[in-house]
Amino acid sequence: MTSEDAMTGGDADHPGAGRAAAPRGGSRAERLLSFAVAIGALVGLSATIIWAAAGFGYYWPCWIWLGCAGAGAVIAIWLHVRSLPQGWRRWLVGQADLSVAVGLYLLAIWLFTGTHGFWPLWPISSLAQALVLHALIFYRDRLPLLRGRRLRARIDTLTRTRRGAVDVQAASLRQIERDLHDGAQARLVALSMQLGRAEVRLADRPEEAALIKAARQEASAAIAELRDLARGIAPPVLADRGLEAAVRSLAERAPQGVTVIAEPITPRPGPAVEGAAYFVASEALTNVAKHAPGASAKVAIAQRGDRLLIDVTDDGSGGADPAGSGLRGLQARVEALDGTLTVISPTGGPTVIHAELPCES
Repeated sequence: MTSEDAMTGGDADHPGAGRAAAPRGGSRAERLLSFAVAIGALVGLSATIIWAAAGFGYYWPCWIWLGCAGAGAVIAIWLHVRSLPQGWRRWLVGQADLSVAVGLYLLAIWLFTGTHGFWPLWPISSLAQALVLHALIFYRDRLPLLRGRRLRARIDTLTRTRRGAVDVQAASLRQIERDLHDGAQARLVALSMQLGRAEVRLADRPEEAALIKAARQEASAAIAELRDLARGIAPPVLADRGLEAAVRSLAERAPQGVTVIAEPITPRPGPAVEGAAYFVASEALTNVAKHAPGASAKVAIAQRGDRLLIDVTDDGSGGADPAGSGLRGLQARVEALDGTLTVISPTGGPTVIHAELPCES
């Protein structure tokens, strides 16, 4: 071991080597408190000795002890509060410590003065009320009543903003449908017609005519896909003439017989609600045509208070699966507007799809 190793205790490779040794006897604050307690005890004992040497009598050193205890309590409270992190909790704990110290101080004075009338009750009550008030302010977010109000206000805000977002989305989708119908779809129809005329003119050139025919078939397929896409958004008649006209248009295009019974809806629901009600009817009638061909159906639209009701009933064999992708998507669309969707389809029929939507959305 070298001389340097001997000086460092032979522990140069230890992680703590070279660091200054931690001060003994606790932190500076603890030493300050210990010093104050020692000084107070010395002063109190000195006063007690003087009192005893003077022949006893009234124990006047109690006031010296009380003063020393008060000084020590102030220092202890200051050190305790200082050790807490910044924030409201520090002030609340400091007020609690100070209130307890003052209460004990007043009780000691009451005892030293002969316990005539419990006058410390009033200042201690005032300190307790102030502490409780401060605690209520600090923990107001945890009070059930106030927290319930905040949650209700938050729910109202989220509901209002969600409805606005859903309405904006519905308006955007309708604009997309119009653009598809009046723009891309119209151009493809014109292209298909031009390709048809070109095919007729090239009848004496089979190879070129075959290419033109293939292009026209592709254009027709693109038109069909665009129509399916637009039908999945919303028809223009829904925005222009309302829910009843849109549902009657669905009924006219349906392969099965469909009866529509519609009551007047006032005021007219928002775009998102109308769109959801339309797609309930559209999906239900599509399911009837797919799973119960030949069955008749009935669509009923009514208003009960602030709720829009739509029922689609068919006389098929029943057995519809509410967990199917189509019905599950409808349920999500309806529930996004605070509505409900119920599917009743016992084996043997009939199948009833009942939706309720808020009219004011």
